[in-house]
Amino acid sequence: MAALALHEPVPTAADEIDFVYGPLAGRDFPILPWLKALRAVERQRSARLAYEDPRGNLDLRKALQTHLSQSRGLSCSVDQLLIVNGSQQALDLCARLLISPGDPVVAENLGYQMAHHVFETYGAKLLPIDVDSHGLRTDLLAQVPRAQMAYVTPTHQFPLGSFLPIGRRRALLAWAAERDAWIIEDDYDSEYRYSVRPEPTLRSLDSSGCVIHVGTFSKTLSPQLRLGYMVLPPRLVDVFSAAKRLTDRHVTTGSQRALAVLLEDGSYDRHVRRIRRLQHARQAALVQAITSHLGERVEIQGAASGLHLVVWFREFAAEKEPILIESARQKGVRLYPVSQFFHPAGRADASIRPAGLVMGYALLERDQIEEGVRRLAAALRELGSDRF
Repeated sequence: MAALALHEPVPTAADEIDFVYGPLAGRDFPILPWLKALRAVERQRSARLAYEDPRGNLDLRKALQTHLSQSRGLSCSVDQLLIVNGSQQALDLCARLLISPGDPVVAENLGYQMAHHVFETYGAKLLPIDVDSHGLRTDLLAQVPRAQMAYVTPTHQFPLGSFLPIGRRRALLAWAAERDAWIIEDDYDSEYRYSVRPEPTLRSLDSSGCVIHVGTFSKTLSPQLRLGYMVLPPRLVDVFSAAKRLTDRHVTTGSQRALAVLLEDGSYDRHVRRIRRLQHARQAALVQAITSHLGERVEIQGAASGLHLVVWFREFAAEKEPILIESARQKGVRLYPVSQFFHPAGRADASIRPAGLVMGYALLERDQIEEGVRRLAAALRELGSDRF
């Protein structure tokens, strides 16, 4: 297993434009509805301070059950919902409870490295399966002799942004049912769909009870709240609830109850509609800037949803990514390489595939986006190419 680098947040210079992916802008947080919800929770506070149900606050689980039914077409009982400290804890519980050392686990390649690392930490043998413009290549699953689990991001493949079509979803479910394997469906970024209609979740298509659905509020509210959830097959409810209790008892009660209020009174849905419009405008600004300044020398991927794009540079090989990033840094632009998301066992030849950059936009205003891409184009020209 490759060592997991622990990166502290890097300070950003006043005039630096950072196309970081993942964080949200503090100005987009629904501060007034959140404070109102906290005041409502305080008024309802019991005279008895006690531990919460390890599965999560009942009011939150009821509100979440309704929300998932309406927003994701996902039907489940309240008992199947487990509130966790973000999706990362959900992945940790899955790895700890369902994987034994040496178990093969299918993962997307390119893919989410924090998931890969947690599985390998518990001794899994990761089996990287290629992705394309439609997500995981399910046709390659026949080459996997056996696997205990598959981890996928079917709604917004990380980092490429592709959307797993219904045929591949059914093929993945059939593969898991035949081999009695688990599927972890990470539904991150499902709120940010701009030009695609949602396919049914794997969980809603699952007839064999093999799908563990994972969701988070980190991408709509804040990762600092540490609020996520799992929709568990009935046979896993007791063991996961017990493990959650032994791990940290429960998620912070105040945050759970405040989120329940937001879901119940409609504030959360209004916030999601508002922030989706904001992010779509930022995404459109980035696409326009890239088209204007970089033209047909690049290819944009992942523009239909999510909070970042992948930009492929047709005339630079992947081995040039560090040079591109350093040249942009000297112009006051911070960028991130696609190469980091390849698993070492499935890394493509960097001298053959094109250079790629992940460009997030959730922190930026439209004028910053335009200026950042203009600076990137200038950096490329100074590399000795007059094609930009």
